[in-house]
Amino acid sequence: MNSPLLTIISCLAIITVIVVSHEFGHFIIAKINGIRVSEFTIGVGPAIFRKKGKVTDFVIRILPFGGACIFAGLDGEPVEDSDGFGKGFRDAPVWSRIATVLAGPFFNILLALLLAAPLVWTYGADEPVIAAITEGLPAEAAGMQAGDEILKVDGHRVHLWREIMIRSMMNEGQDVEIVYRHDGQTYTVTITPAWSEADGRYFIGFAGGSYDIDCRNLKLIPYSWFEVRYWLDATIQGLKYMVNGHMSLDNLAGPVGVANVVDDTIEETVQYGWFTVFMNMLNLAVLLSVNLGIMNLLPVPALDGGKMLFLIYEVVSGKKLPPEKEGLINMIGIVLLVILMVVVLFNDVSRFFR
Repeated sequence: MNSPLLTIISCLAIITVIVVSHEFGHFIIAKINGIRVSEFTIGVGPAIFRKKGKVTDFVIRILPFGGACIFAGLDGEPVEDSDGFGKGFRDAPVWSRIATVLAGPFFNILLALLLAAPLVWTYGADEPVIAAITEGLPAEAAGMQAGDEILKVDGHRVHLWREIMIRSMMNEGQDVEIVYRHDGQTYTVTITPAWSEADGRYFIGFAGGSYDIDCRNLKLIPYSWFEVRYWLDATIQGLKYMVNGHMSLDNLAGPVGVANVVDDTIEETVQYGWFTVFMNMLNLAVLLSVNLGIMNLLPVPALDGGKMLFLIYEVVSGKKLPPEKEGLINMIGIVLLVILMVVVLFNDVSRFFR
């Protein structure tokens, strides 16, 4: 059994690094675009530390979940740049505001790329090559064989075996077009997955992940990106799967759920040494950083995606949404997010009693 303190420290470290990266993206691009930042805060709830700067207050709050980069002028009052420290958010050009809003998710992807590099250097990448064909399933009937390299799945260029598996696992019985290479020749087949009552999902009928690519060379850069791209694809596919009714709110996890995953990961890997534990924490951080970046782009008020809707409206119409209307919409979004957080927290806690 691992120490609860180690789990708490690991969980807080991962969440803090991810949140700081996200908010720093907003902060630095705002500064570059001449937008005044009133407060850079990590955590929520009452402040336990505050350092006042010339323009920006740096704040740490008691609950280390989330953060915010608060811009001047969000209430609609004009903020002049008379002191050279930037103007209000609403006073900046619309494209400067768009860049500032998108910077948070972008920096999450950038962080994931940096964290993926040591993982790929150490463990390499899983080559998209078939290791075995299951008798009686569609892949065998299509003529595919062990050793075939899969190039595309439904037009999606694949570089890792996991990219193939995530699309196979979430397939709902639709035909799958697969482009693969066999003995130097390229073939295209269309496969209808077979339903398995025992497993409750559709199968194509091949297995892989047994061939690794050595990335301790110039392959490190592209395969670090392929690793991040896999998590991007997995997150988007998971959202689609949930929208289609295959997952419920019970499948969502919050900070407590993340702590539980961290605890399970440490307990399962500590027997292999602390280096393995550390690398697994890096892998979890890559997943969570990508996840935060994508989730923040959802078109929900109070999230970055909701702010983008206001800015797109301004670009198309040539008019800014009145600050009181924008504030009301954001308030509704915050209330909905709080309700969702309560539901997720309830799910997280209730898992301990199942």
